[in-house]
Amino acid sequence: MTRKIWMFDTTLRDGEQVPGAKLNLYEKLEVAQQLKKLKVDIIEAGFPSSSVGDFNAVKEIAMKVGNTDDIIITALARAVEADIDAVYNSIKYAKRPLIHIVLGSSDIHVDKKFGKSKSQILDIGVDAVKYAKRFLPDVQYSLEDATRADFEYLWATIEAVVKAGATIINVPDTVGYAEPDEYGELIFKINDRLKNLNDKVLLSVHCHNDLGMATANTLAAIKNGADKVECTINGIGERAGNASLEEVVMAIKTRSSVYNAYTNINTKEIIKTSRLVSSLMGLDVQVNKAITGDNAFAHSSGIHQDGLLKARDVYEIMSPTEVGLDDMELVLTARSGRHAVKNALEKLGFNEMTNKQFEEIFEAFLELADVKKEIYNHDLYVIVENYYAKNDINNNMKHYSDNFYELMDLQVISNTSFPSAIVKIKKGSQILKSSAVGSGPIDALYSAITEICDLDIKLNEYKISSVSRGKEAFGKVRIQVECKGEKYVAKATDTDILKASAIAFISALNSIVVDSLLSVK
Repeated sequence: MTRKIWMFDTTLRDGEQVPGAKLNLYEKLEVAQQLKKLKVDIIEAGFPSSSVGDFNAVKEIAMKVGNTDDIIITALARAVEADIDAVYNSIKYAKRPLIHIVLGSSDIHVDKKFGKSKSQILDIGVDAVKYAKRFLPDVQYSLEDATRADFEYLWATIEAVVKAGATIINVPDTVGYAEPDEYGELIFKINDRLKNLNDKVLLSVHCHNDLGMATANTLAAIKNGADKVECTINGIGERAGNASLEEVVMAIKTRSSVYNAYTNINTKEIIKTSRLVSSLMGLDVQVNKAITGDNAFAHSSGIHQDGLLKARDVYEIMSPTEVGLDDMELVLTARSGRHAVKNALEKLGFNEMTNKQFEEIFEAFLELADVKKEIYNHDLYVIVENYYAKNDINNNMKHYSDNFYELMDLQVISNTSFPSAIVKIKKGSQILKSSAVGSGPIDALYSAITEICDLDIKLNEYKISSVSRGKEAFGKVRIQVECKGEKYVAKATDTDILKASAIAFISALNSIVVDSLLSVK
C-alpha cells in the first residue's frame, strides 16, 4: 500500500543561508507563492528571531500564503522562549501554523557547542516543547546532528519530547556525515520505536549534502519509514546544500514500485520554481544537475539521439513535460548523427532529398558545427539553401533564409545616466540599423534589436556564465524570450559578452522566424 510523504520546503530558511542569497520581503513572498503552486505541504518561511526583516517576511507569508487549509506555515526557533515567541507571533496568522524547535543532540554539540550535560540539554528540549504547546497544538522537534549522536540518548530525547507534546520528530543529518545504509538503519530503528510510542507522530528527515549523499540518504529514510522529508529547491543550503526537492520527488514518482510512496507535488511546476529561486537568489543551477539543469533532458550524442528517435524509453526514464519543460531537446552539434540531422530537416519540410543530397548537406552541417558548436533550425535553412544555390536546384523554400537576421556590428555605451546601443543587422540583402537607450547596456542593446525586428518580444531570462579562465575568457549567455505565448531559448559564446548577448538574442529571433515560416507552409 502506498503512503503519502510530506514535503517540507526549507528554501526560505536553510536555503537562504547561502552567502549572498538573502531575499527581501517581496522576493520571499514571491517564492512562497510559487511553493504553494508547487503544492509543498509545509513551508519553512524563515528564522523570525534573527532580524526584524525576517520576522516581517514570515508574518507576511503566513498572512498571504498560509491563508488556506492546504498548506502549513512554520519557522525556526532555538529552544529558548524568546525564539518560540517570535515564531508564534509571526506564524499565528496562518490557518495551519506549526512551531519548529531545534536543539543539538550529539556529544559534539552538547559538550562543545553548549557546554552542558546531556540531561540538561534533554530538559531544555522538553521545556521548550511544553512552552510551545501553550501556543499551538503542532510542534516539530529537530534533534540537530542526530547522525553523530549516541542512539540511546537520541531515543531518550525523542521519547521525552513526544511525551511533552511534540507532533513531528525530525532527525537531521546536519553535517552530511551519514551514508544511506547507515542512515536507513537509524531511521528504521527510530520508526519502529516511535510507532509503538505514538503512531500519530510524524517521523521526519533533513539531510545535508557535504558528501554528496543528501538525496540518497533521504530516499533511504523513506524506504525505512520516514513520513516527511525536508528539502530545498535546487538543493541549495548551508555549505554543500540540502537534499534537492525535485530529485527526491521525481525519484519517488519514477521508482514508485521501489518506494511505495507518493507526494502531492505538482511536478509540472518544478522547472518554474527552480528558475524563480535561481533568478532571485542569484544562484546558477549547474548545467548537468538532475531534473533542473539545462542539460538534464538535452541529448547531443548521435548514439543517444538515434536511440531516442527510435523509442523514447531507450534513453529517457521520465518525460521533460512531467517537470514543466517542453518536449525532449535534441541539441544539434558536431557529435549529432545522421538520424538526428535528417529528423530536424524533415521537421522543417526538407523531406524529399536524395541520399546523395543529404550526405552532402550533412557534410556542410558538420563543417558549420565544428565552428559554431551548436546548430539551430535557421542554420539548417541556410545550409540547405546554400546547397541548393551551389547546385542550381529549384525548390519552393529557396530564399526563406532572407527572413533571418545576422549581426553585423554593434556599439554599446555603458554609464550610470544614459546607457545606449547602436546595432547594424543584416536581413537577406538588407542592412538595417537602429539605436536605443535603456536602463542598462543589455536593455539598450535588446531594445535596439527589437526595434529592427518589429516583433512583440518579452525577455524572460538572461544568464551569463564563464566557460574558460583568464582575461581572454569566453562568456556564455543564455536567454529565454517569449513571443505570442511561445518560449524560445538561445545561447551564444564569445570573449565579448555584449556580442554574445546580441548573438543569443538574434538566434532567439530567428527561431521565432522559423516558427512563422513553418506555420504558413
